[in-house]
Amino acid sequence: MEITYLGHSSFKIRGKKATLVTDPFDEEMVGIKFPKLDSIDIVTVSHPHLDHSDTKSINGNPLIISGPGEYEVKGARIYGIQTYHDSSQGKERGKNTVYHIEMDGISIIHCGDIGHKFNDKEIELLDGVGLLFVPVGGVWTVTASQAVEIVSQLEPRIIIPMHYKTSKHKQESFAGLAEVGIFLKEMGKEGVLPVDKLNITKDKLPVEPTIVVME
Repeated sequence: MEITYLGHSSFKIRGKKATLVTDPFDEEMVGIKFPKLDSIDIVTVSHPHLDHSDTKSINGNPLIISGPGEYEVKGARIYGIQTYHDSSQGKERGKNTVYHIEMDGISIIHCGDIGHKFNDKEIELLDGVGLLFVPVGGVWTVTASQAVEIVSQLEPRIIIPMHYKTSKHKQESFAGLAEVGIFLKEMGKEGVLPVDKLNITKDKLPVEPTIVVME
């Protein structure tokens, strides 16, 4: 499996049979150029805000998944679990879908713009996490310290932070986000060097929780 970071909360996950893109964004809104993508089988959308739901940027005719439910395409199984975009059960920013993706024998969780920790029922549904995409920038999602708590709840083998401030973001819109370094400090993993791609297989997952910063 090859994972490429597209920016913000968007990743391309290319497995042996299926290729999936998470939370495609409007590049004018975010300030980061979104690449032209072809041969995409599945697109997951965590919530309808344009920095997570610009599906028109994806070429072809992929299956668009934008809410809770169970789906299967080319051997990839996707389970959408309803959560909230805030800590007030959606009263501030609405609902959010967390996706549990099973591909090439690896269990992947994409948290979208979750605004709270998981409850016991959700933890049970998300058991056995190989790879976790978790927002760490705060403001509209969990803060860095809350993201650390989510990591502790799910105990993933690989943690990939997302939705944090970078120099590429449109600053007037996203200046309030925290940088990834705050999360790394909270995790006691300062100095992690970013990579542009990640190649993993089920048998090569690390034994100890490992943070991978992507750019």
